[in-house]
Amino acid sequence: MIVIVDYQMGNLRSVQKGFEKVGREAMISSDPAVIAAAEKVVLPGVGAFQDAMAELRRRDLVTPLQEAIAANRPFLGICLGLQLLFERSFEDGEHEGLGVLPGDVVRFDLPSEYKVPHMGWNQAIIRQPSPILRGVEEGAYFYFVHSYYAAPLDADVVAIEADYHRPFCAMIQRENLFATQFHPEKSQAEGLKILRNFADL
Repeated sequence: MIVIVDYQMGNLRSVQKGFEKVGREAMISSDPAVIAAAEKVVLPGVGAFQDAMAELRRRDLVTPLQEAIAANRPFLGICLGLQLLFERSFEDGEHEGLGVLPGDVVRFDLPSEYKVPHMGWNQAIIRQPSPILRGVEEGAYFYFVHSYYAAPLDADVVAIEADYHRPFCAMIQRENLFATQFHPEKSQAEGLKILRNFADL
């Protein structure tokens, strides 16, 4: 069973509907025991990093998430769910993340003609093959909404980059850990391929 983590910080139903569109079942839960027993885990997220970590701690979800990743169960982070995997975020101060991947989450520092947040469709630059990118072509477009992005210390985890004045990390993977800065559930056919591929791992 795919479990979508409910910590009051994500478009949970839209992610669930994305899986439904590709004929795959996913349940939404905030129960640590359900997440601990899940075959596959999805961590979506929209909002502030600090608030998200506070909610995960308040709901006793940090340990189940870390253990699911350590056990190499398929795990998909989406948007803020990607950023939370890193050690630190500098959004409104300095805040500790889940610490699964070394690196920081930083704000776009761009010339004035570039708007922040980065919002809308952007092209994928595929840096390495991935099982969840099966059928996704180089140059496919995905939907982004974010002011911050992850800067991994290990470049080998970067599966996709996108360009917004300069390249930034748009997807990471390490073994069965995957996460996208873009929203696959809002990215039409190409995004649905990712959800289907993840469900079929």
